[in-house]
Amino acid sequence: MDVIINGAEKFMDLFRHGGEVFVGMVTDIVPLLIMLLVAMNAIIKLVGEERVEKLAKKSSKNVFTRYFVLPIIGTFVLANPMTLSLGKFLPERYKPSYYAAASFSCHTHNGLFPHVNPGELFVFLGISAGITTLGYSITELALRYFLVGIFTNFLRGWITDLTTNYVSKQQGVKLSKSVELK
Repeated sequence: MDVIINGAEKFMDLFRHGGEVFVGMVTDIVPLLIMLLVAMNAIIKLVGEERVEKLAKKSSKNVFTRYFVLPIIGTFVLANPMTLSLGKFLPERYKPSYYAAASFSCHTHNGLFPHVNPGELFVFLGISAGITTLGYSITELALRYFLVGIFTNFLRGWITDLTTNYVSKQQGVKLSKSVELK
């Protein structure tokens, strides 16, 4: 009988812990995201949507600026997850590819720029603890992580472009080359 009772308690503990995580998100992450959205939308209103659209259109013409420069700047300035929202200014055909590049950059910038994704800093710190124990430089690790990351981000964006084009042709879907905001 004790086994059944212990099993039921452990089962309920799973939901209690889930509730604690949910409350933590509601009190920590959700207000942060709302404030970041407000700040980004305020900046867009101050600068002007037309100017932001022009910048996005210019950056979308070049695969280098689309998947190398824009994710690096967006991640450094806006951090995770707001860098992903920059994709809304790109033409529809590039949105999946931008997401592929920018979502990965939120991890690979963390060693040099901890403000980018503080929720996952523990991963880098765990690896760097092992590197420190071995007598290696954490700075060198962070720099290599960053450099490999930005190269990989670019590849992810470019490969997703190729995949998106292939699937859109296969499915007979025409993706827009212009910026469409709603």
